[in-house]
Amino acid sequence: MSAMTMIQALRSAMDVMLERDDNVVIYGQDVGYFGGVFRVTEGLQAKYGRSRVFDAPISEGGIVGSAIGMGAYGLRPVVEVQFADYFYPAYDQIVSEAARLRFRSAGDFSAPITIRMPCGGGIYGGQTHSQSPEVLFTHVCGLRTVMPSNPRDAKGLLISSIENDDPVIFLEPKRLYNGPFDGHHDRPLVPWSAHPLGEVPEGHYTVPLESATVFRPGTDLTVISYGTMVFVSEAAALETGIDAEIIDLRSLWPLDLETLVASVRKTGRCVIVHEATRTSGFGAELTALVQEHCFHHLEAPIERVAGWDTPYPHAQEWAYFPGPARVGAAMRRAMEN
Repeated sequence: MSAMTMIQALRSAMDVMLERDDNVVIYGQDVGYFGGVFRVTEGLQAKYGRSRVFDAPISEGGIVGSAIGMGAYGLRPVVEVQFADYFYPAYDQIVSEAARLRFRSAGDFSAPITIRMPCGGGIYGGQTHSQSPEVLFTHVCGLRTVMPSNPRDAKGLLISSIENDDPVIFLEPKRLYNGPFDGHHDRPLVPWSAHPLGEVPEGHYTVPLESATVFRPGTDLTVISYGTMVFVSEAAALETGIDAEIIDLRSLWPLDLETLVASVRKTGRCVIVHEATRTSGFGAELTALVQEHCFHHLEAPIERVAGWDTPYPHAQEWAYFPGPARVGAAMRRAMEN
């Protein structure tokens, strides 16, 4: 075990897979010599050479399109879209080609590609560097969508994604790169070295895709969340004194429905938290699933806490970001009903 930031854990995952499998290649904008805008791939080109880790032109459609072709012919590309906000030019390639290739070829071809994207706010990135577009992928048949909340899960999930034969959208909450963030922006940063989940196994290991985890056991209510909001929800539980059970989805789709249903049936109350905009966000799907599977166990209406239905503001970042106060208020409403 070693203390790692999420950046180091992700780099370790790619390092492990580059060494184990000659078919793994890594590329994207500034990914090679520069090591990526967040330095996630730093040092990998020097270790494995420019034919395994290399820079790509500023063309997200070209990056993803070429990865699909590589995957169809036996390689396992891991490509980086520098910010999730930039994936839109590649959306047609992701939806029409990567997600459909296995189906349209009757299983003759697949697209075993992993598309890494830093996502989310909390870094004063404004509207074009802070988006959480996960629902645009969970809607698409043939895609897997993953979002880790900590270094230990991040490494295991990324290795599982690279080894998987389906295309995986791997979303990385950039506010968690260097430490857990509880939503209190005015407090000092807690480093991953001071958190148990910053202890990461050396070498190869996997975290199964489609596996949620009980991040915090509790009996009063269930919080269903993922990414940065897992730690915000934990802070809200501590500040309200509500014994909340927090489910970290990890894999958004396919979904570990069994784990979240078991929790809601146990507690009888449910709060769903995500950073993305509320309307048609992934929380709406989670709400529907909880209602379908847990209706007779619910003691109160399901609560949703999310970003507002506006572009992500720069000047009013913390009014948009769903912090512990908003999550705590939803928890209290659920307990009062």
